[in-house]
Amino acid sequence: MSTQITIVMIEDDEGHARLIERHLRRAGIDDEIVPFTTGAPALEYLLGPDGTGAANHDRPFVLLLDLSLPDMHGAHILQTVKKNQNLQHSPVVVLTTTDDKYEVDRCYSLGCNSYVVKPINYEAFGQAIQNLGALLKTMKPV
Repeated sequence: MSTQITIVMIEDDEGHARLIERHLRRAGIDDEIVPFTTGAPALEYLLGPDGTGAANHDRPFVLLLDLSLPDMHGAHILQTVKKNQNLQHSPVVVLTTTDDKYEVDRCYSLGCNSYVVKPINYEAFGQAIQNLGALLKTMKPV
């Protein structure tokens, strides 16, 4: 029997968020998806009431992270998660519109596990998310 994971989706575009969730479900992902449109509440959720992340140490998370958020850059969230001893093993998938080499390199150097550029075309975007869903299924803890 596999363990449920919590997918923390940090995406400020509500249309993209709905599309991501719809295509993850089509890919067979039935895990809880906790959506956030800004970074600060997402970090509060991940770090827990004492700000250390200890409350979520044994809770399996996967983060789907947009870089362009209204209150902070997604790289700050990525860096915070990967430097936190209680969260650092949580996979982080950057899911964003920019394919700028600097951003890609920076995210990988900060510890992201995958960097996915959101296609502009609706069908291509849906297919990319379904492919991501297939990847997430392989990342599930047992």
